[in-house]
Parts: sequence; C-alpha cells; structure tokens
Amino acid sequence: MTTKKLTVAQATIAFLQQQQVERDGHAQPFFAGCFGIFGHGNVAGLGQALQQYADFPYYQSRNEQSMVHTAAAYAKVKNRLSTFACTSSIGPGATNMVTGAALATINRLPVLLLPGDIFSRRNVAPVLQQLESAFSQDMSVNDCFKPVSKYWDRINRPEQLITSLPEAMRVLTSQAETGAVTLAMPQDVQAEAFDFPSELFEKRTWHISRPRPDISIIQKAATWIRQAKRPLIIAGGGVIYSEATDILKELVNRTGIPVAETFAGKGSLRYDEPENLGACGVTGTPGAIAMAKEADLIIGIGTRYSDFTTASKTSFQHPAVRFININIAEFDAQKHAALPVIADAKASLEELSYLLKDYTVATDYRQKVLAYNQAWDRKVDEIYNLDHTPLSQGEVIGAVNELSDPNDIMVCAAGSMPGDLHKVWRTRHSKGFHLEYGYSCMGYEIAGGLGIKMAAPEQDVYVMVGDGSYLMLAQEIITSLQERVKLIIILINNHGFASIGGLSRSLGTEGFGTRYLYRDEEKNYLNGDEIPKEVAAQRYLPVDLAANAESLGAIVLRATDKASLEAKIKEAQTTDRTTVVYVETDRYQGIEGYSWWEVPVSEVSTKESVQAAYQEYEQEKKAQRHYLKPPITAADWED
Repeated sequence: MTTKKLTVAQATIAFLQQQQVERDGHAQPFFAGCFGIFGHGNVAGLGQALQQYADFPYYQSRNEQSMVHTAAAYAKVKNRLSTFACTSSIGPGATNMVTGAALATINRLPVLLLPGDIFSRRNVAPVLQQLESAFSQDMSVNDCFKPVSKYWDRINRPEQLITSLPEAMRVLTSQAETGAVTLAMPQDVQAEAFDFPSELFEKRTWHISRPRPDISIIQKAATWIRQAKRPLIIAGGGVIYSEATDILKELVNRTGIPVAETFAGKGSLRYDEPENLGACGVTGTPGAIAMAKEADLIIGIGTRYSDFTTASKTSFQHPAVRFININIAEFDAQKHAALPVIADAKASLEELSYLLKDYTVATDYRQKVLAYNQAWDRKVDEIYNLDHTPLSQGEVIGAVNELSDPNDIMVCAAGSMPGDLHKVWRTRHSKGFHLEYGYSCMGYEIAGGLGIKMAAPEQDVYVMVGDGSYLMLAQEIITSLQERVKLIIILINNHGFASIGGLSRSLGTEGFGTRYLYRDEEKNYLNGDEIPKEVAAQRYLPVDLAANAESLGAIVLRATDKASLEAKIKEAQTTDRTTVVYVETDRYQGIEGYSWWEVPVSEVSTKESVQAAYQEYEQEKKAQRHYLKPPITAADWED
C-alpha cells in the first residue's frame, strides 16, 4: 500500500478537493472551497493547508456564523449537490458557528464545519479559550455542536481521519439525512503528520440516487387520490431539491389537483399556474386556507409540516382527512399517520402521473381553484399599488418583484417580511424565492445573499432585510466587495422589530420592547405601542443605517416614496458593486389575512388586553387536531 505523509489538516483538504457528486448522469465537485477565519486554533493547521492547496479556494469572512449561512444558502441554490467547508479557531470562533449549524440542520442543508479544538495532548491545558470541566477531560465548547449536527466527531489521532472523512461525506450527500457535519480538530492534531493511504485521496464520486416508491404503496396512493373529492397538494422544499417542478406542473395541469406551497416549496409552480393557490398555513392566501380546511386528502410532497404549514395543527379540518406523504426521509413521510411514500419526489410523481393518466378532479372543484387563484392575483395588485404614505412593506415588495428580471433571486429570512413575501411575492421560477424560515434566523439575509450570488453569478440577487436583522449581521457587505460579488440590498427601516411588535399586540402586550426608541426616563423602560406615532418619531434613535452601509463600502441610494424607490432600484441594477437601496416604511401598515399561530398567552394578567387575548387563545386551540387516524387497515388493501 502506498502512502502520503501529510498533516491532518493537509489530508483533510486533499480529501475534500477530490469529492464529487453525481445525479442523473451529471457529476460536479461537491465542495466549492472553504470559508474561514483563522486564530491560534487553526492558523498553523487548516490555515497552512489551505495556503498549500491553493487550487481549493479559500474565502475570508467577517463572522463565523455568517460564513455558515453563506455555505447553507449556496447549498440550497445548488439543490444540496454542492457546498462549502467552514473553519474557525477554538472557543468563540467555534461557538459562533453553532447558530449556523442549527440553521443548516433544521433546513436539511449540507455544510461541513471544521472548528479548531483544544490540545489533544492536554499537557498545556487550560489553553486560551478552553472551557474547563471538573468532571471530564474530554469536553470542549465544540460539544455544543452535537445536538445541531447530523454527524459529529473529534479527531484525536491522525488515523481517525481515514474513517471519519468518508462517514462525513456519507451524511453530507444523503438527501434524507443531510445537515451540518462537524469534525472538531484539536489544534495540535491538525499539525501532526501521518502516512495516510494514497487511496484516501483518489477522486471519488458519490451517487445521489432517486429511490423509487414501493409499488404497492404508490398504487394505494393513486387509489386514495381517485377516491378523494377534494385532494390538495402541499408542496415543500423537497419538490425543488428533487428537481420535480416540471413533473408537478404536468401532473396538476392535467388532473386539476390544487397546490399550496410552504416557505421552502414556494416556486414549485409559477404564481400564475391555475392550480397554484399560493402560500399555505399561517401566512397563507385565502384560497389555500379555505381549501386546506375542506380537503379530504392532503398530499404532502417534500414537506416536514412545520407549525407555520399546519397553522399549529388547525389547517386541515375535514373530519375524515387522510394524508399521503411523499418524502425521501422516513421521519417526515410518517408524520400525521400518513400513507408513507418513502422515495424521491420526482420519481414518485412520475409514477403517480402514470397511474393517474386518466384522472381529473371534478369540474366545479377545478373552477373553484382557478377563481381563488385569480382573486388573489387581483388582491396582490392592490397591495403592490396601495399608494400609502409612508410606503407600506407590500409596496416595497411589489416594486422589487415587478422591476426584477424573472430569473433573478430574492432572499429574506426573518421578521415580518417573510410572511408578506410568502403571500404576495409572484414566483416566476423555482429558485426565485429564497427564504430561510426553518430557523427564521435574523442576520441570514446578507450572508445568505452572498452564497446565493456565488452559486448563481449570472442572476441578480435582491437581499430584502429589515433594520433589526441588518443590525445583527451586516458585515458580509465587506466580503461581497472583496470577492466582487454584487448584491442589491433593499434595506427597510421601520424603527424596531415590526414582526414581534405585531405578535405582541395580538397577545395583548402592546408591542412592549419592540421599538427602537430612547428609554423613557420617567417610566424607565423601553415603551411599546402605547406611545403615539408623533411622539415616537421624536424619540427615534439617531442611527443612520444608510450611512453605516456606505461606511462598509456599499453604494447607497435613498428612497422616500414609490417613484424614487423604483428609480433607485433601476439605478442599483446598473452599478458595479453591492448597492443598498434604503427606504423607510410604516410598521403598522401590514398585509391582512394571517391564520392563527399558537404562541402561548399569559393565563393570568392585570391587563385587560392580555385577558382578552387569552380568551381568544383558548378558543382557537379548540380547532387543533392530532391527525392520528391509522392510514391503512387490512380492508384498505382489498380493492
């Protein structure tokens, strides 16, 4: 057996650059490179290795959390077939990545994390930034990654790398099990040399299979669909990751089965497809909400049924509702006591299309779906052209939607914008709507936009971010300039946390602590919405977010009304680097029609508004369902 004498860090990079994935006959490198911030925990190990292997691109970042967001966003655009590695020093550099790891795992997106770790030798402990434990020598802050990683290992000896790296790749390339993978690397071990087998560094291609459904299960699914009077498809992110959008369109155009889309699944159909009811769940459109309530069969495709999708288990109210779940992950396919089709979404829809080749829904049902689709499109026109002063958030969304190219990509993540975008953004291609809402992570937007643009350099990327989220992670504007990756950032300022302000008002707590105002010296707390608008305007904090973005190197264009907003967006399209379009909006002019979402209300309170909210909360909870009806009995198979 031939060997190569390399350090652990060198061997890691040499291995990563030889990994490819293949699906449907198309092969591509799995890693686009490595993001990293160097410190004493990785500078002489992985830092040296990345310098030595210059053909494996290294990218600098400004924050360890944001570089993981960038990698996750890149992987999402690439349908999980490519990603980045991310390396940090030990201690705070490592724990900064924990939030990014949680986001990647919750959203089922592959990211490889290589945090530095304490000395494996232990003789110099406690080292700088080491968390000491009185009951174990085998613990560091990197143990925090365990619950938010799909695979976790600590490389205490060089030869452990030989078995750990392939296992990491197994999980990263699994469409069912992917997420964050963490290989904690003690700083002394990173620099140790070992005679690694040469075979470890040969090019390897990981096949991304398309598991086909069990024939008896898919036939039963087709039977259930034929028996249903009001079937409804819930399209999740798995539709897009599987590249099943074309076959979904063909199936629903022919059969008339309506589709409602989750956050991750928005873009499964164009907004103007007649079968598209739009957004489902808490942030759903009127048609999707009404038809979900009446549906006797829910066909979930690639969805994990979050509480926003099910409106906290109140969406589906038919007394005999049944579920067919098509999902690559058994864990999700079994939810709601469904008939589980554990298979690839595209492969499953191809077989269902064949089995349903002569099936259509009733004419009146189809016409009802079309009427809802057209009525909502008219409502979106109204929202886009509200002519409100100051501008409403819906008008800002409309301006970006109408002025962007159909192939451009919009990204958002947290606050009130995701719900509004889910309802009113007109999706024109499957990747045009990029929303991180599995973790609803503030600060994802700009870092995620960077990854999106790196994955799709030929398309404009519009980063839509509110002031609260901007203040958490704006620094990657600098990285976008360094890498010459242009973003168009729409920075909306409503002087606080508008989303939680609205939620607070619905819970009877009057937006307490959600506005960016000077502290009230008389009452000594940060007031909520009990302060009149005209008084609050005199107490806004003197923070100029536009000037802040300009100081980071971005071109900044200020808009004051709809005409100037449209002009500034057009100007931003012509600039040569990251450009921020800054606009202030009315935090109280929202988009109506949201469904109930369970957020607990204080059971007792001295405030009448909270008491009233609790009564409403108790009433809404009565509509919650468990969906425990067994999917199959012996009689079900006797067709």
